[in-house]
Amino acid sequence: MATMLPTEKPGARSLADVLPNSVSALAGESNALDLPAVHSVVVIVVDGLGRSQLSARAGHARFLAARPRDPITSVFPTTTAAALATLTTGVSPGQHGLVGYRTLDAANDRLVNQLTGWDDKMVPDVWQPEPTVFERAAAGSIRSFAVGPAKFRSSGFTKAVLRGADYRSANSLSDRFAAASKILSTGEPSLTYLYIPELDKASHQYGWESDQWLGALEAVDAEVQSFARTLPPRVGVLVTADHGSVDVPQHSQVLFDQAPELVTGVRHVGGEPRCLHLYLEPGATDADRLALATVWEQSEGERSWVASRQDAVANGLFGTVRPEVLSRIGDVIVAARKRIVYYDSRPTDQTARSMIGQHGSLTADERIVPLVRLGAFER
Repeated sequence: MATMLPTEKPGARSLADVLPNSVSALAGESNALDLPAVHSVVVIVVDGLGRSQLSARAGHARFLAARPRDPITSVFPTTTAAALATLTTGVSPGQHGLVGYRTLDAANDRLVNQLTGWDDKMVPDVWQPEPTVFERAAAGSIRSFAVGPAKFRSSGFTKAVLRGADYRSANSLSDRFAAASKILSTGEPSLTYLYIPELDKASHQYGWESDQWLGALEAVDAEVQSFARTLPPRVGVLVTADHGSVDVPQHSQVLFDQAPELVTGVRHVGGEPRCLHLYLEPGATDADRLALATVWEQSEGERSWVASRQDAVANGLFGTVRPEVLSRIGDVIVAARKRIVYYDSRPTDQTARSMIGQHGSLTADERIVPLVRLGAFER
């Protein structure tokens, strides 16, 4: 095939470095991010704030935009489940197992939503067995906290990726920063993860180029500025994101099921609109995967990367892949290069097609995120 998924290039600074290096700074150890020794760390995750979006709207985020921003690389696929799991474990999706938004649970022959679809057949510490950075920090007597909306407090996803952190519920943006300030006010060494979903929500509903997204960005910038001005000494703050975003108009939606050859032999369609995971019927061979990938390449190769599971894994897109995670990766993967999304028009529920802001693929707009250093980390 002519248009393979690009080969992963090891060595670049990535989302996996952020929390492990923060723990090193808390221990006074040298680290890859050159973070100085500090007493406490707060890592602020602004869901959906890509580097290109921040740069394009710098006038609406003057505080963040005025600070030096290191570009770091998110994971593939650029979806929240995979990226936040990498952030909080420090390992690749192939190791922690959250390799997409919707992935195959082969043991139960079903697709599972790795953000909201957890049930008794999907045990968090079995499905995601890697120790979190928070659990590892506890071994060094560093207490960890996670600050986010109350509705996420007891979710399966939270149990899978925030284990070891004391969850503090705070629904509004200002309340979350107030909760982080309260943690710091104790004077005890701590590692705090503060999650901001508002930008991603506005992006999906209105697009990141909308006035609503700009309003959310301005609110985040103002809260970060206020928080930074009141930081106690020797507190380092990092602001980053799980992924960026691409606005896709409705006329650029591709209804792939209307070409029968693209779904022949496909049992499940997982992933998300900019990164499909296509799962063949049980017993499919490497030849079957290659045949389906070839058909997709011939149809979509001008506007998407196409690869079989074998090639995607060989190219390092998921990092090192544990054997039990292989079946969660699509037999064939289709990742959009152009400003398009793929939808299956066969399911009754088509509400997802109202989304404007999209992510999941390998473009720089989706994959490159900022790392802003504040407080004791500011250079």
